[in-house]
Amino acid sequence: MTTEDIVDTGSIELRIGGMTCASCANRIEKKLNKLDGITASVNYATEKASVTGPAGLDPQLLIAEVEKTGYTAELPAPPRDEDEPGESPEDAELRGLRQRLIGSAILSVPVIAMAMIPALQFDYWGFASLVLAAPVVVWAGWPFHRAAFMNLRHGAATMDTLISVGTTAAMLWSIVALFFGTAGEPGVVHPFELTISRTDGLGHIYLEVAAGVITFILMGRYFEKRSKRRAGAALRALLELGAKEVSILRDGREQRVPVEQLSVGDEFVVRPGEKLAADGVIVSGNSAIDASMLTGESVPVEVAEGDTVTGATVNAGGRLVVEATRVGSDTQLAQMARMVEDAQSGKAEIQRLADRVSGVFVPIAIAVAVATLGAWIGAGFPLSAGFTAAVAVLIIACPCALGLATPTALLVGTGRGAQLGVLIKGPEILESTRRVDTIVLDKTGTVTAGRMTLTDVIAAAGVERADLLRLAGAMEDASEHPIAQAIATGARDELGDLPVPESFENIEGRGVQGVVEGHAVIVGREALLDEWAQPLDEDLRRAKQDAEAEGRTAIAVGWDGRARGVLVVSDQIKPTSPEAVARFKELGLTPVLLTGDNRAVAEQVAAEVGIERVIAEVMPQDKVDLVARLQAEGKVVAMVGDGVNDAPALAQADLGLAMGTGTDVAIEAADITLVRGDLRAAADAIALARRTLRTIKTNLFWAFAYNTAAIPLAAFGLLNPMLAGAAMALSSVFVVSNSLRLRTFTGIAR
Repeated sequence: MTTEDIVDTGSIELRIGGMTCASCANRIEKKLNKLDGITASVNYATEKASVTGPAGLDPQLLIAEVEKTGYTAELPAPPRDEDEPGESPEDAELRGLRQRLIGSAILSVPVIAMAMIPALQFDYWGFASLVLAAPVVVWAGWPFHRAAFMNLRHGAATMDTLISVGTTAAMLWSIVALFFGTAGEPGVVHPFELTISRTDGLGHIYLEVAAGVITFILMGRYFEKRSKRRAGAALRALLELGAKEVSILRDGREQRVPVEQLSVGDEFVVRPGEKLAADGVIVSGNSAIDASMLTGESVPVEVAEGDTVTGATVNAGGRLVVEATRVGSDTQLAQMARMVEDAQSGKAEIQRLADRVSGVFVPIAIAVAVATLGAWIGAGFPLSAGFTAAVAVLIIACPCALGLATPTALLVGTGRGAQLGVLIKGPEILESTRRVDTIVLDKTGTVTAGRMTLTDVIAAAGVERADLLRLAGAMEDASEHPIAQAIATGARDELGDLPVPESFENIEGRGVQGVVEGHAVIVGREALLDEWAQPLDEDLRRAKQDAEAEGRTAIAVGWDGRARGVLVVSDQIKPTSPEAVARFKELGLTPVLLTGDNRAVAEQVAAEVGIERVIAEVMPQDKVDLVARLQAEGKVVAMVGDGVNDAPALAQADLGLAMGTGTDVAIEAADITLVRGDLRAAADAIALARRTLRTIKTNLFWAFAYNTAAIPLAAFGLLNPMLAGAAMALSSVFVVSNSLRLRTFTGIAR
């Protein structure tokens, strides 16, 4: 142990390995919480343990305690460079699971076919089945056997226990039947009979059940692991937003260095189009800062000397020199990353329905099998008959259909969702959709398009609209400002090619001026035209005020000594947003509009789409607080957003939905991604998720119902192997058929 192993803060995060269900997380959590002064929370979904304790806490003590419980623990590894050779431990684990699944599927298919189709049952076919099934049960099923042994050591039973005991018993009895019974004799076949009869079992093998169960359950585990693999991607994507290099001013000269070398107090240069490397204060220069990625504000913010700026925002205008005030883990970007992580780890874990039922079902099934064996022997029947009945109980209790219940519904549901523009990350997402009653909508990029567009052209008396657009568009086309580009794009869309200015000057924070086709043109704020004695007339001033009252941005245009018109730009409402809000209400949801924009803009947008409740001018941390406050009031909250500023709130919400047209950070932090960028897809997502959850519940009910109904038959020795196989096959067919019904989902009011 080194001094680095002692943590001064008393707060430690550990990566936990070997957990297979929620009960594993509970067991580790209880073990850690028994230590003096320790408070631990173990999250099965993210496979992490958050531990707080006294200062000077030794992580090695915690790791040793976890290992005593039968699991692995380690301190988080430093972020891995994508260019670094080799694969991550998570990728290696997923690859190993995939290999087991593929191997078991290839070997199991002929075993099941031979058992079910008498025409394939050649002489000594049972031994061929044994050769194929043995690697499936021993090698592919090893994770289940290992987990069952670990659970046994701690006096616990999970689904792994039932899988391991059932498949091992089926395998061992099949070996006995082949070598010591009549099942291995030439000419022996298993006729496909749906009859109930007593048998000593020594003429039958159960290899197809053992191999099939392992394969089906592996398939479910693989899809579960693949969706859990994305748990930490939101943080990685968030940190990727930051600048990688920075131009530091040293002795009056610029020096390009990695951003890690930037310190508080250093001055650095930010050119147009570059990201700010850290939070700071502008020392010199004027510009417009595009902070939409962090704040959701659609209009770039004008900044000048003395203003504070935030790292990862984009300089949309002139050259800036900034003094760094917060770097590295102290920046707002890093704080937001921690907020996402806190919201994820604090989210209530949704236990799988199968795990909850198996907590009772598994011990009962094992107890019934033991009781069956004892009852048969006690009644004076041969040991082989009693053992056959006991094994039959374990086999029929083995959850073959359970292995298909969740993944098939999820696969069909998510496949259909993708066709409708909806991506559901995993089955753990679905339960919360059933209870959601409030949906919080981010404005920019979600309800609106998220980009400035030219929406109105008001020409003064005697001025042609085409002239106003051509001259103003030509001047703005030479500017890098997002509002200028919106005007230029609108003019070009209406008129085609624009003339090239003979001269051009950018007046920082106020507008542009120059000469176009021999006219001295000014485009910008009203104050800029006033300076050049070109005031707006009464009609233009009223039009400008009306536009600003509606939350839109008005730009004044003048040339040759007088004001000629006003151009209005705004963030347009998506045409599908009003219909989407109506669908939310049909689903019983209360919509809430949440935005970093000013209240006038927010209320105007809300009125147009039919939302009554508006919360405006909020910072990123306020969005998380709002979601948490709604949850504290007893509401179950869904959140729809698209920006980095939405990521913490998406993670905090009971159900997070990200617009696919938004940032990777929002998408990774959310539970459901709406690929099309169409808000109607959010309503479809909730409806589809609810229907998929209902399908999974139905599948689980019937999977257990088949098993439960057949257990008494098996206990009384009235279930022959082919009837057991037929019942399990029927339950699997029902589960798959029920799941396939999700392909008919068409959304709401389509």
